[in-house]
Amino acid sequence: MRDMKVFIKRINPDAVIPAYAHEGDAGLDVCSVEDITLGPGERAVVKTGLVMELPANAEAQVRPRSGLAAKHGITVLNSPGTIDSGYRGEVGVILINLGQAPFSLHKGDRIAQLVFAEVARAEVVEADSLAGSERGTGGFGSTGIQS
Repeated sequence: MRDMKVFIKRINPDAVIPAYAHEGDAGLDVCSVEDITLGPGERAVVKTGLVMELPANAEAQVRPRSGLAAKHGITVLNSPGTIDSGYRGEVGVILINLGQAPFSLHKGDRIAQLVFAEVARAEVVEADSLAGSERGTGGFGSTGIQS
């Protein structure tokens, strides 16, 4: 695996440049630039005050923070969110409160993680038929618990 260079720019003076918390971490912590309270069942796009430039063959995946999810029911609604290499707008994180109490976020709070990945481009070919497989059309739990 090779390293990837990602350019990040602050568009808000309160923005925090994402960073790895520990050596070996897969995700960089992303912070909020706003104070917001999410009631139970509420969702919001939380601003980060950041824009980025990714290599042409890359994406940034926005993922939940496990502590927020486990302790408070706060997660990334479209997990993982995808930031495409051509996007130059502000990075926003769609958070939802699946907990039972209101939860307040403040400027500088870590709200999500960014994981960077190379993207393979697929050549899509329309076909009249497909090769069979052992699994066939089984899906949605077909290989899981049997009753």
